[in-house]
Amino acid sequence: MGYIVLRPEDQAFEPPSWRPEDPARRIVELPKHIDLQHSRASLWRYPAGAQGRRHREPVQEEVFVVVEGTLTMYLGEPPERHELPPTSLVAVQPGTPLHLRNESDADVLVFAYGAPREAPGQAELLQ
Repeated sequence: MGYIVLRPEDQAFEPPSWRPEDPARRIVELPKHIDLQHSRASLWRYPAGAQGRRHREPVQEEVFVVVEGTLTMYLGEPPERHELPPTSLVAVQPGTPLHLRNESDADVLVFAYGAPREAPGQAELLQ
C-alpha cells in the first residue's frame, strides 16, 4: 500500500525504541506503519517536564511542528531559547545543535520530519 492514515485512536505512543532509558517521552514512529524511503517522520508526546537530549544531526535537515501545547527549543551554539506555541514551525539545518524540552505543566505534541532518512540514534549527542 502506498499510504497510511493514522487517526488519533490508531496512534500508539511508546517509548523510543532506540532510547529505552527515556521513559518520559512517547513516540508514534511512522516507520512502524509505512516505510518512508527518503525521509523520516514521527509524532512525539512530551509530558510536563520531559526533554530530549541536546544533539545535532550530521546530514539530516529537520522540520518540527508544534501540534499542541508550548514547546521550548534551544537552537544553535550558544543555545538560543525559543518558546513555541501551537502551529509553530521550526526548520533546522544539518549540524545545528538543538534541544527539545517541555518546560510547561501540560503535555506537548510535536510532529518531527527529517530528510534524508537516517536511522534513529545517529545524531551526535552534546552536553
